[in-house]
Order: sequence, then C-alpha cells, then structure tokens
Amino acid sequence: MRVLLVYPKYPESFWSFKHALKFIGVKAAHPPLGLLTVAAMLPEAWEKMVVDVNVRPLSDADLAWADIVFISAMVIQGDSVRQVVDRCQAAGLPIVAGGPLFTMEPEKFAHIDHLVLGEAEVTLSGFLADLAAGRARHVYQSGAQPGLEATPVPAWDLINLDDYGAMSVQYSRGCPYDCEFCNITSLYGRRIRTKTVPQLLAEFDALYARGWRGGLFIVDDNFIGNKTRLKREVLPAMIRWNNEHRSPFDFITETSINLADDEELLQLMREAGFAQVFIGIETPSEESLKECNKFNNVDRNLLASVKKIQNFGVAVSAGFIVGFDHDTPSIFDRQINFIQQSGIVTAMVGLLNAPRGTRLFDRLKNENRLLQDFSGNNTDLSLNFIPVMNPQKLIDGYRRIVTTIYSPAQYYERIQEFLKEFRPVKKIDLSRFRFRYVRALFMVTWYLGILEKGRQHYWRLVLKTLFQQPGLLVDALTLAVYGFHFRRIFNAYPGKKPRLTAD
Repeated sequence: MRVLLVYPKYPESFWSFKHALKFIGVKAAHPPLGLLTVAAMLPEAWEKMVVDVNVRPLSDADLAWADIVFISAMVIQGDSVRQVVDRCQAAGLPIVAGGPLFTMEPEKFAHIDHLVLGEAEVTLSGFLADLAAGRARHVYQSGAQPGLEATPVPAWDLINLDDYGAMSVQYSRGCPYDCEFCNITSLYGRRIRTKTVPQLLAEFDALYARGWRGGLFIVDDNFIGNKTRLKREVLPAMIRWNNEHRSPFDFITETSINLADDEELLQLMREAGFAQVFIGIETPSEESLKECNKFNNVDRNLLASVKKIQNFGVAVSAGFIVGFDHDTPSIFDRQINFIQQSGIVTAMVGLLNAPRGTRLFDRLKNENRLLQDFSGNNTDLSLNFIPVMNPQKLIDGYRRIVTTIYSPAQYYERIQEFLKEFRPVKKIDLSRFRFRYVRALFMVTWYLGILEKGRQHYWRLVLKTLFQQPGLLVDALTLAVYGFHFRRIFNAYPGKKPRLTAD
C-alpha cells in the first residue's frame, strides 16, 4: 500500500507568519504534527509520503504514485481541503479524512470515502483492520478520550525539518476550563491526559538526532493543566535533558493566566528553557469575562500577572476578543490601552465567533442569532452571529484596534515596553547559528530600516536596545519582523468589507 498523507494549505492569516518567514527563508511556521503522528501509527510495511501543501504543491505525480490518501485539517483549511478532495477524487483515489474539521462537521463530508473521527488512538486501528479485510466503513467515530501512553513518536523522517520555522510536540490533551466560545473541551474533554516523561524525552531525542535546534512548540491547549505533575516530574526531567544537551530548544506553549500565581512553576519553566507562552486574556472587561465563563481571569490584576510572567524571562503572547454581549463601545479603547500597557507584542485580537461544538454556538442557535458557519479565522472581519452591538460599529471598532496596535509607532513602543520587563536566561550556543540568520539581518535592515514607512521607529528601537540592552537585540529584531507580518495582514482591512450575511 502506498499512502499519501496530505496537509492542506492555511490561508494567509495572523498565525501563518507568511511575511515573517520569508526573512529566514523557511516555508511554513509549523509541521503537520497530527498527520505525522498518524503516519507513525500506520503499518510499517506501507510506503508513506507526506505532502504539506504549505511547503510545496500537490502534484499529479504524487497522486499517480498513491494507492490511498489520508487528509487531516482544521476548519481554517476548509477551502484547500475541498481542492485537495476534488483532485484526489478525479484521480480515482480513496480518501481517508480526520482531524478537527471533519470531527466537528462530518455531515458536510458524506462524499469522502472514509471518515476516521475523534482521536486516532481509538478509531484508526478499527479502520485499518476493516480495510485489510476489505470491509472498511464510511464512518469510524468514538467519543472516548484515551490515555496517551501508546501514542508513537511522529514520523519526522517524512518531512524536511528545514522547511519549518519551529518544530512541534504534544505532551497533554484536554483543558480544565470550559470557556463558552472554545471547542477544545468538546474535542478533547476537561480531563488532562498526558504522555509519560520517557515518551516526551523520546520526542526531544528524535528531533535532536535529526539535527533540529531552535523553537519547539509544545502544542497543548493548557500545558499547566496538571501543575503538580509538571513540578514534580516533567519540568525537572526537561531541565536535566537540557543540561545534558546544551539547551538546543526554545520552548513555546499555551497556558492559562494563573501561571503567574505559582512562582515555583514559573522558575522551573524558566530553567527548562521556556521562551514564550500564549495566554487567552480575551478582554479587560470583567462583565464579558464572566459572560464567557472565563472565571480564571476574573478578580485579578491582569496587567500585573502578565508583567510577572515576563519578569521571569517568559514572553507573553495573548489572544483578545471583542464582540461579547456585554461589550460597549468603550471596549475598543480599553483593549488598545491594555495591550499597549502590558507590553504584549504578539497580541492576536479577534472578533468573537461561535465554532460548532461550543456552548456559545448552542446558546446563539437557541436565541436564533446564528448566521453562517465559522470560517476558522477570527481576524478576517467575518461574524457568524448577530451581535448585541451594532455590527458596523463592532467591525469599525475592531478595525481601529488592529490598525492602531500594529502601526509602527504603537508597535515599536510596545516592544520597548516588553523589553523593560523581560528578564530571560540567555545561553549562547554557536552550534545553533545558521547562515540564513545573516541573510535575515540584511533583509530586516532593508525592509524595515529603509523601505518601510515608520522606519524612524525601527531605528529608535535598534539604537536604544543596542546601547541599553544589547543582549536583547536579537529579541528586538525578531519582534520587529513579526510586526512587518502583522501590518501586511491588517493593512488590507480599511478597504475590506465585513461579512455578516447568512449563507
């Protein structure tokens, strides 16, 4: 059996980092971790080929080679999924599809041969057995939430690691919280399920052996869901592993804001090499936080919490949302002011949407306020429900937030605010040096220091950092490049019309 594993294309978006990746000559931000894990679960005798359409196009030769096609995707990849499916069906290839897009909306994919839904650890083996016996069904589905002890190391040999900006591993699934707008708990539950420490270290070993040095994203939806085990077992093991291997990775993950409440955990994460965490802050409005069941953010000084985490040398990137029922027109200035004061440079501000599988979706459906399916991208000016605030006022206010916080003056000011609070542990390792970083330096100077409007703000940042905090110059330049990407994404908004109509 020759199996072709296809990962569809992401549209240009906030998280695609398309315009930033060009500076270092890589093609995509992260590899298709789920698809590579599934590949490792397939029979060893099968021939396997991965085509990540974010890295290279799917060719006719790829389709001619294959006996069967596996596709994994998230909602935001829907347009590319349809194109891939059409081509595979035209080539007469059977298709096996799984992942969040198909799990949340299987009724839309009745034309696909086989849907293997939910978590592959409980559904894939049944499909493979039936396929071998010549009786494979259309749908394989289970609501079971298995342990992760049998999950294999991803098949890293099927991709070129140099095509990506960072690698990915998964330690846990599930989130203890239940935010109204989030579908993580409907996909993975609230019980935290983890891999063993030897499993996690085996994944580090596999990437290290293949020569990876640099960013490593632990993709858990809440890495600190089981803080006791992290402090007792996982982080001490990571620290020992890092010391033995000269700290080859800069870890990135997602956590909740209560990370700031546990100094022991913060110190361990700092020592383990965590460079950045993404936190769902959502809004400075207590009323809106209560509305969406984000109670772990309520009754706390959010600004102080962010600054405390950054004082420990862990940069905070964060998600923010506007469009809650309790939001008033003052929310736009409040969001801008909070983001600027916090020094959160990578601030992903999105419009509220209601994905399938969320309690928000169910509530809005009962209130007859749903309009269309969620695009998977909450920064594309689309709403899939009727908001309480006047829709045009909401769209205009959102547009004002993103064009303000990513304008050169405000963006570079925010980098400087961040650098004042940031206290990283720096370890220089020349083995991680790549020639592409020299190329990136020239490109940064050319595009941000010469061509781009607002270049005076770039030079002010560079000179101030060089003279006052020279050890943070690389951080400053990296964040400057992120800003270049964000401006390219959001500068299209002034002339773009919002989508607020039913299908």
